[in-house]
Amino acid sequence: MPPSRTYSDPDTIAQIADLTLRSRRLAEGGISGQHRSPFHGFNIEFASYREYTPGDDLRRLDWRVFARSDRHYIKQYEEESNARVTFVVDASASMNYRGSKAALSKFDYGATLVVTLAMLLARQQDPVGLVLFDEDAGTVLAPSATQSQVTVMSGLLEGCVPARKTELGGMLRSLAGRIRRRGLLVIVSDLFTDLEAVYDSLNRLRFQGHEVLVLQVLDRDEIELPFDGPTLFRDIEGDEELYAEPGAFRLAYRRAMDEFLDGVSKECGARGYDHVRFFTDTPLSVSLSSFLHARQEAGGTGGRG
Repeated sequence: MPPSRTYSDPDTIAQIADLTLRSRRLAEGGISGQHRSPFHGFNIEFASYREYTPGDDLRRLDWRVFARSDRHYIKQYEEESNARVTFVVDASASMNYRGSKAALSKFDYGATLVVTLAMLLARQQDPVGLVLFDEDAGTVLAPSATQSQVTVMSGLLEGCVPARKTELGGMLRSLAGRIRRRGLLVIVSDLFTDLEAVYDSLNRLRFQGHEVLVLQVLDRDEIELPFDGPTLFRDIEGDEELYAEPGAFRLAYRRAMDEFLDGVSKECGARGYDHVRFFTDTPLSVSLSSFLHARQEAGGTGGRG
């Protein structure tokens, strides 16, 4: 991979500037943000003001402040809190793949997705953190709402070289014992791993009160198998190689891949995890804005890819 990567995409950032990413479950936290806390007292006390943004409850506009300043401000109360968001990013060897139709590898596409969402969340005053994993969690950056946090996350992603095998299930199981405060976990992966282990670990995290959002990043080649003529297929996370004629097994491959994709969507839906699929040949600005629009219209829930 090139050493000078950057995951800040101005076009995508501009496309989603007026959108938000909010937790669809009750959040807990200690600073004022855009989420409702599950901890209600008998008295709801005024905490501060913040500038109005589209989608806010108009009943909470302070018209006296508007009369003095000619600007719209929303009253915030102590019951409101921030959502802690941790991005769990697949840095295994399979994420290195980049097909002929894609400008970015799966990892670069996913990393750009993460940095863009982290910038959006930082604007919402939501703490963001990062876990980079392959066979285990190689990097764990605790959530923070500081101005420099997104810069730190971007630097860690830019310095990452995806390698080794994927072991998402075991890593999530160990993570369940390390993340004490409830929040939103955003999994960014191609999900080419032991899915039963992943589901079991995500069930444990859900039981602990975490919300789970699965962003599956794939290359179109992995779906269509577009190769012609005798081709050498190599296991990118192992040592196996196969020299074969794709046409001889393309139909069976596509059938198996369809079953895999359908299975992921159905299992995530049945278990209560939001699941969205991203393809690297689709501009991120298009995919991400579509996802955020759908999530807002559904009241916080995301669509299924």
